[in-house]
Amino acid sequence: MVVNNSSNSSSANGSNGSNGGGGQRPAAAAKRAPPPSTWTVFLFHFALPMALVAILSNINDIYSGLVSFPSHLLHHASNTAKTMQPKLSTESSVKMPTLSPKERPTAAVNNQQHPQTQTTTTTTTTRPTVATTKSTTTTTTQSSKTSTSSTSSNHPRHRQNAASDPFHQQMETNIRTLRHQYKQAVNTPNEHLAAIQLADFLKYRDTVIHDGGTYQMEAIEVYSRAVSLLEDKWRNMMTNGEDTRKTAMSHNNEQHDDEENDYYTTGLNREIFLDYGSKSIEGLLCATYTNLGKTYFMSNMFERAVQSHNQCLSYDHRYIDALSSRGQAYIILGKYKEAATDFFQVLYMDSNRLFGNVVTGLARCLSADDNVIDGGWESLVQLLEADIPRQVESLQRAKELSDDSAAATIKHYADILKHMHHAMFQYHDTKTKNVSEAWKHLSKGNEYKMSTLAPFDEAFELDKVSRLKNVFTPGFWPAGMGSDTKTPIFIIGFVRSGSTLLERILDAHPLIVGTGEDSVFNGRLDSIRNDIIKASMAGQGEFLQTVKKLADDVVVDMIKRWEIIDANTNSEEDLSSERAQEPTRFVDKMLSNYMNVGFIHLLFPNALILHVAREPMDSIFSAFKHDFPPGGFDYTSEFSSLARLYHGYRDVMEHWDKVLPGRVTHIRYEDLVKDLPGMAPKILEKAGVPWDPAVLEFHQKKHAVNTLSTTQVRKGVYSHHLKGWKRYEEFLEPLLKRIGSRVEFKLSTSLTPSTS
Repeated sequence: MVVNNSSNSSSANGSNGSNGGGGQRPAAAAKRAPPPSTWTVFLFHFALPMALVAILSNINDIYSGLVSFPSHLLHHASNTAKTMQPKLSTESSVKMPTLSPKERPTAAVNNQQHPQTQTTTTTTTTRPTVATTKSTTTTTTQSSKTSTSSTSSNHPRHRQNAASDPFHQQMETNIRTLRHQYKQAVNTPNEHLAAIQLADFLKYRDTVIHDGGTYQMEAIEVYSRAVSLLEDKWRNMMTNGEDTRKTAMSHNNEQHDDEENDYYTTGLNREIFLDYGSKSIEGLLCATYTNLGKTYFMSNMFERAVQSHNQCLSYDHRYIDALSSRGQAYIILGKYKEAATDFFQVLYMDSNRLFGNVVTGLARCLSADDNVIDGGWESLVQLLEADIPRQVESLQRAKELSDDSAAATIKHYADILKHMHHAMFQYHDTKTKNVSEAWKHLSKGNEYKMSTLAPFDEAFELDKVSRLKNVFTPGFWPAGMGSDTKTPIFIIGFVRSGSTLLERILDAHPLIVGTGEDSVFNGRLDSIRNDIIKASMAGQGEFLQTVKKLADDVVVDMIKRWEIIDANTNSEEDLSSERAQEPTRFVDKMLSNYMNVGFIHLLFPNALILHVAREPMDSIFSAFKHDFPPGGFDYTSEFSSLARLYHGYRDVMEHWDKVLPGRVTHIRYEDLVKDLPGMAPKILEKAGVPWDPAVLEFHQKKHAVNTLSTTQVRKGVYSHHLKGWKRYEEFLEPLLKRIGSRVEFKLSTSLTPSTS
């Protein structure tokens, strides 16, 4: 094996090759010193540094793993607080039924066909706690917002999505327990409860560990089984004249269907916060259909998500959780009027603002089309201006509490106020153009957001970049490593850099598929790394075979995932002959993979890596003003942490250009929007696919886009937003100082735009 070791000595000890005395090395000594074997070089410059990465990166994980799962969080702070249930599952595959409920007392809806196998939408996560003792049943209720812990030990930035992570290991143990319990419950009266409990945990697991949706298909399969069982029970009860809305709490829970001003006491909304064992049969059906819809959403099967929510709403057209979640799916599908109708209905009914995400959802719809609801923006603004003072008062009262619920209650109201102020920012930014008012609301919204988070760990970020530089030196990559495949295309860059635009352009080509940000490669990177370390100690031959197999397995799983999504997409476009040819390229748009270029090159030395670089302040301000879902982008909402993250990104990209010159293809976003006809042919040529003019009309494609750029990318290429940050320059002065000289990005597009 030939090892690329052009600077091994300097990277190993910081020397330039001269001896310690500063004089020339004696010729005799040079002749006597045997050159290191390629395997010795490999071990010292590849396997051992990689093992060091693994050890260092898992120290925090091991420490945080000593903290056990919290047993519960208060449900009243949840956006869709779903209650968890008894526990069980099956190792065997359960065939998914065709979901076609009959003879319902409410309006019929389109039945799901081909049931197969996000927060949840971008906002909802339930975190069950699994009891592993005998047959005890634990019921928990948790919120997506509160599941993103304020403590640094449980924060995603301190946790790897891998088998080496104690958090991950505990979740896998819980899943095995639930599967066993489900298997025990098959053909018993509690099978539906066991199925729901397993599916809920599988769904939760895939909301916090992003590895390409490992368990999403299983969750959909098990939810579908639960729905089939519940539909059978419902039909039997209807036949026998039984009350299908009778709950275990009915004797203490009087019906209040005439109280139109309190929608949590009407219909099935009365059961939203009941545990599964206490719900009526229709309450169970609504909850299960809604969670199935959320799982479809997470799996990028947005039409299926809508169908599942429709099934729930056929039992109760005012079921708030399903309306909120269906609205999120409608946005992704570009159906803004339908989404706005759902959101506005939830706002009207949800006086407690438990579903605060609908505020920003409705604002997104209005930003795309001011006519999606009667009265346009003014209808929402009037509601918010009246509601914000009330929520501020509620927050102040919550701060005076001293019981265990105080933290969750404070977070709940802070989150609501964040959503409201961000919506008001969008109103003034896009409608009134009042920059001062817009900034007031943006800064206030971000202030509420940051108030619930742990302090930013700057030392952690600096150490992460430093370790990367120390390990990935020019001698890190042995020649002949990895797979020859060119199937994956990786898009990397800083957040809000124009990556969605580039992915949509590529996806418009019949041979290229955009798979979004739920990266199979990124999610499995830690386990891949551990397998590589293990193989490297077994010998050169096994090592090379292992790396190639790991790379090929990632590609196989990317293709399988696309096939499932494609088979469950019902749009007319996807049913047409547009995809007459099987795709040969699959785009992975996990932007944070800029940290993983070294591993990408190791596994896929021939894969195209496209780095989208945008004018720094346009990208940075866009990140600052967007209300991202809880998780990896939390700290883009304050100047100091945002600047640190941006400097880390620039440091890492400069490092890759230094140690892997020419490996990353740079594309300036500004070049892309100013000269798409000139850029597109060169990008496709680089991707190894023939020219197709369809890429120039990418915005005409109806393919769903699950990103905050959904509304923008459907408008096509436009350049009026370039230098958009300048409108807010006076307010961004402190941020400009923190960015310093890097406010200019002189990086050029590797593909020179056409001048013709």
